Amino acid sequence: MSRMCEICGKHTITGNKVSHAKNRTRRTWKPNLLNLKTEIGGTTMKVKICTRCLKSDLITKKV
Repeated sequence: MSRMCEICGKHTITGNKVSHAKNRTRRTWKPNLLNLKTEIGGTTMKVKICTRCLKSDLITKKV
């Protein structure tokens, strides 16, 4: 399994960290993912979704 939201497809991206002296080193930004139980099509499933999708009510959390 990859670090990727199953709803919107948000994933890890890479770029440069730039210091005050303009030195560039590689770094990564990881999405804020949660493993949640939800009901999709009448069946209970565990999905990996980002917090933005959870906040925008694209999926409802099953307690």
